Amino acid sequence: MLKAGLVQPSWTFVFQIINTFILFIILKNLLFKPVTEFMEQRKAEIQGSMNEAEQKNKEADIFKEEYIGKLEASEEEGRQIIRDAAKKAEVRAEEIVKAAEKEAVEIKERADVEIKRERVKAINSLKDDIASLAMLAASKVVEEDLNENKHNALVKKFIDEVGETTWQN
Repeated sequence: MLKAGLVQPSWTFVFQIINTFILFIILKNLLFKPVTEFMEQRKAEIQGSMNEAEQKNKEADIFKEEYIGKLEASEEEGRQIIRDAAKKAEVRAEEIVKAAEKEAVEIKERADVEIKRERVKAINSLKDDIASLAMLAASKVVEEDLNENKHNALVKKFIDEVGETTWQN
């Protein structure tokens, strides 16, 4: 008798090995091969998706660079617009100041003309008042009643000869 061990050589054992081998071949053809093909296909799809994602990332980086460039350009354009507006405002302010200075000069000139006119008016009024006083004094001194036209002529002659240089100061 043989010793009892784990594996005893018998026909059952051989059939079990043959069955296992047949089962392996059937599973390989029916299960392993489709699963392997499916895994390869899935791997290819994942690799394609990764390549596509990488390509899209590169495109996104390019768009980002373009966007940053455009943003910087628009910021510089905004700064230039502000500089231009400041220059225009400065020029406009200078124009306003010059116009105000010109208007002030014109007002001063008109005031000078008006002052001269008023001065001449005041001198003429004083001359008339002096003429009236001189006429009154002359009529009192002479005690003669002169007619007014003759008397005015005398006073005007006197004022013209003596008064012009005195009253101009």
